[in-house]
Amino acid sequence: MSTYPPEKAGQPGSQALPTRTTTGTMSDDEAVPDANPSDTAGILQERLQAWKHAVGYIENYFNATEKVEKAHAKEYEKVLKSISDPLKEGHHFDQSLGGIAGMFENMRSNTQGISNSHLETAKNISGSVLPILSRLHAEIKNKGKELTHGAAKGAKNVTSARNETQKYIEALGQYTATFDSSGGKIDPANDPYLLHRGIQHRLHKQVLEENNSRQDLIAVQDNFQAFEAHVVQTIQQSMSAFLQYVGGQAERQKAMYTDMTSTAQRIPQEFEWMNFLHRNGNLMIDPATPKRSMSSITYPNQDHKSIKPLIAGTLERKSRALGGITGYKTGYYAVTPSKYLHQFDDDDDFRKDPTTELSLYLPDCTIGAVSDCRFNIKGKDASKGKVGTAFQMSHEFSFKVNTEEDAFKWWKVISEAAGAFNVTSEPPSEASSPVSSRNVSGPPAYAEKHAPPVQTQGLLQGQGPTSAGPQSTLDKEARSAESGKAQQSAGPTESPVTTAATGKGPSM
Repeated sequence: MSTYPPEKAGQPGSQALPTRTTTGTMSDDEAVPDANPSDTAGILQERLQAWKHAVGYIENYFNATEKVEKAHAKEYEKVLKSISDPLKEGHHFDQSLGGIAGMFENMRSNTQGISNSHLETAKNISGSVLPILSRLHAEIKNKGKELTHGAAKGAKNVTSARNETQKYIEALGQYTATFDSSGGKIDPANDPYLLHRGIQHRLHKQVLEENNSRQDLIAVQDNFQAFEAHVVQTIQQSMSAFLQYVGGQAERQKAMYTDMTSTAQRIPQEFEWMNFLHRNGNLMIDPATPKRSMSSITYPNQDHKSIKPLIAGTLERKSRALGGITGYKTGYYAVTPSKYLHQFDDDDDFRKDPTTELSLYLPDCTIGAVSDCRFNIKGKDASKGKVGTAFQMSHEFSFKVNTEEDAFKWWKVISEAAGAFNVTSEPPSEASSPVSSRNVSGPPAYAEKHAPPVQTQGLLQGQGPTSAGPQSTLDKEARSAESGKAQQSAGPTESPVTTAATGKGPSM
């Protein structure tokens, strides 16, 4: 509100001037109301933008779904490759329908169908659904242009007319105040009468523009209701088309998976096995065939002379070194045609792999005579291999059987395998040791304790006393025994042995 100071007639400020009041809000009866028609057009324009963006969101959703469907089609191609054709070792399965091979063929067919359905759905979305929204998007855009060129333009005309009217109203207020202050003296062009008529003219034009704009906005508002109904209906139509294609694809995919499952469920549990037996009956085992037995099995060289022992059975053995501590130990022994005396835990070849605990190569051993169901053998254990045997010392082993008759049987076989040069003549009163008969220099106490009868005559038939056979071997062994005299002196007792080899064996 503006207030002019009082002024006097003819003098500035000498006469009070009339006041002019303006209100911030005007009613519909005011010349220039506050209501701006451009506000209505603006909010309608903003609403159209909202619809355009909403439709754009749906378009983006359908576009993304279309890309996903294409990607699914490619991924199902990879799934199809996972069940390769033909199957590895596929000849094991019956190739007719109703079996495993038929099930895989059904899986391939349905998986290819699923891939094709995804690709078809992507094409339907891009070709049938998205065009609906594209057209709607264009309609909303055109509606915005109509609003801009129609109602918005009318709102601008109203604003322009109101501004013109407002100028004349303000001029009328100014010059009516001047009229009062100047005593009626005023310029003709600024005569309040003329200004008032100018206001009437412009106010009439303003009212016409306002009414035209009002009618346009009412028409736009009424048209907006129908247009938005059309927008919603078009969106619903696009969603229905989208559901038709996507839902149909989902139903077809479900049906294909159901077909795969039902095909697998219809396979009889014995179908593949019975057909496999029919195709490969000649390679399968007949349950009626009797079990195999060792007695009926043959193999090459099964009856070769080298595998049959010359004699085999149970003997008791103790070694000269540990015999005083451990005593006799029972084992299973065999003399082989290869002239070995092998020792085993037992004669069971089935419970575990038979491994020798002792192997004496009899031609390299010295055999003592039989005495009281016993006989001695001196030699090296050959079971350690050539290298192990080379660094071994000879040991004397005492063997015992239950009867003297069995002892002579063993002694005879062993003697024949060892050769005549390594066998003593006849059995003394005790088990003969092939070691103690040698000329071994030792302490007197040892000579007193072990003074066996010396038998140096009667060598093998056809061999003189100067023969370099077993006697030379015994001399070498006697010399090696000197180095072990400490061990010999440590043994308190030993059985007497003979000292010379003869060609006659013990009388059986």
